Amino acid sequence: MTQLRLNPTTRRSPFHWRPDQQWEAYLFILPSLLGFLVFVFLAVGASLGISFLDWGLTGPKGFVALNNYRETLRDPVFWTTARNTVFYIVTIVPLQLALGLLIAVALNQAIRGLDAFRLIYFLPVVTTIVAGAIVFRLLLNRSGPLADVAGGIGSLLGRPVRLPDFFGSAAYSKWAVVILTLWKNTGFTMVVYLAALQGVPKELYDAAHVDGASAWQRFRHVSVPLISATTFFLFVLQTIGAFQLFTEPFVLTRGGPAQSSMPVVQYIYDNAFRFTRMGKASAIAWFLFLFIFAFTLVQNITQRRWVYYETE
Repeated sequence: MTQLRLNPTTRRSPFHWRPDQQWEAYLFILPSLLGFLVFVFLAVGASLGISFLDWGLTGPKGFVALNNYRETLRDPVFWTTARNTVFYIVTIVPLQLALGLLIAVALNQAIRGLDAFRLIYFLPVVTTIVAGAIVFRLLLNRSGPLADVAGGIGSLLGRPVRLPDFFGSAAYSKWAVVILTLWKNTGFTMVVYLAALQGVPKELYDAAHVDGASAWQRFRHVSVPLISATTFFLFVLQTIGAFQLFTEPFVLTRGGPAQSSMPVVQYIYDNAFRFTRMGKASAIAWFLFLFIFAFTLVQNITQRRWVYYETE
């Protein structure tokens, strides 16, 4: 029986793994591994322990078992912030996906100044969110420039036109956060969708055009199905981001008025650093973790079923 022998002079791949090189590989990943262990793994474990304690900024005051969790579930402000977070998810995520796709389709055409338009739409992504929030606070103020524009339009129409009170009304405060978040993040969605659209073979569009398909039909039956994986990826990414929303409402509305625009993450921050209740803040953080974990579990199951039906 013929045996296969390896030629010792055969050149190996430069990525071939040898046992004597393992320590070098671990040495390269050691800085990131230490950072993960100290600032993520140990921090998560510490927050779980603190959630069972009455812990102020100066240290633990005593063991309270599940009291922090029970108090959180009985706290009406927690449920208000949870509803606000759900509102941000159901408004920001679909609007951001729709606007990002619309802009990507428009910027996927052969038009003059295409690179400049792409740069303009992407600039908010790399703009400091604090600076953007300050500008939007000036723009959306009842005495700001947009209010003056609304007053001018009212003068032309012969009836008063007023800008909504985004910072003094509980009905509109969340919409100010939505507007700022869409301005900030839609450019990222646009870039990802644009890359996906450019990966669709041009021959499919040509074949659909020859068959008499209109521009809308080509978009609906060619583009949308072929970028569905990108849509799913963006949906998951943006939903988790909406769960963790903090900077936009914190800078723009301070969570007010009367917690009407405060998300869960800002309530965690307030309990930890304003009220110095680290135990309760940690308990709320673990509730948020359970919400995100449940969502991730559901989307993983959905993704597996989606892949299964796509391959049938």
